[in-house]
Amino acid sequence: MEEYIGKVKLNYDFYKGTDEYSDGDIEESMLEIIKECNSSEELEERLTKENEWTYLYHFSKIRQNVLDWYDFDSEKTLLEIGAGCGAISGLFCRRTKQVTAVDLSKRRSMINAYRNKDYDNLEIIVGNFEDIEFKEKYDYISLVGVLEYSIYYINSDNPFADMLKKVKSLLKPGGKLLIAIENKYGLKYWAGATEDHTGGLFDGIQGYNDVDRVRTFSRDGLENLLKESGFENNEFYYPVPDYKLPLEVYSEEYLPKKGDIKSISPAYDRDRYVLFDEVLVYDSLCEDGMFEQFANSFIVISC
Repeated sequence: MEEYIGKVKLNYDFYKGTDEYSDGDIEESMLEIIKECNSSEELEERLTKENEWTYLYHFSKIRQNVLDWYDFDSEKTLLEIGAGCGAISGLFCRRTKQVTAVDLSKRRSMINAYRNKDYDNLEIIVGNFEDIEFKEKYDYISLVGVLEYSIYYINSDNPFADMLKKVKSLLKPGGKLLIAIENKYGLKYWAGATEDHTGGLFDGIQGYNDVDRVRTFSRDGLENLLKESGFENNEFYYPVPDYKLPLEVYSEEYLPKKGDIKSISPAYDRDRYVLFDEVLVYDSLCEDGMFEQFANSFIVISC
């Protein structure tokens, strides 16, 4: 079963009839907003009138900064796993030849389709990644804010490694995996920000005790997981303040120096403590060559 919204194809062959991941009823309002807005400019203007993190997170064009800098080959294909409401699907459509987006939620996929309805190179498959029978392999596969939720997608004793191994099997020779994920030991968590996924203080730092649906990783832990899953070459990048709304992206070749990071990590959706001055601590970390271990998020390009 399929339908078209504008030029975008929605494929329901693997949809089981229920949305397994959602931000709740606010998504209905988001769907109506995206139907009413005829351009990205209209959507940005609408965002200035809304005091709601969910709208900002899903609709702000700042989200695209996470990979807007990357040198995509315009003749290549891309599989976007966990496309959600299409925050970066449009970027992928502009920069590659063909985009196949996958998401658990029909409602989120409809928001994505309305948002990107003018692109004729986007197909959205609604369903669980594990259940989908892919007929081709891809030059790029993205896991932006997705790897940490592998338990939702993969039914196994080791869902994170098995997710990566399945992704590896869908890449063409020489293909690239694009990951964005929070750092388990990000400085903001030490400074009093609650864990992004659980809302609890220090949950990741303390090993996710009593948390069974999500995991993030340290820099070394993530690199080891990737290598164990068949990705031998991994380039790390560091979005600031984090990958969700990145304003700068540093590389291993160009890391921040003392004075480069000038503000604390904002908490748009909840209260947070400020236990120390993050700017001063980042200055110390940069001077001591430890920024990479305490950056709030990672972007990783793997093959």
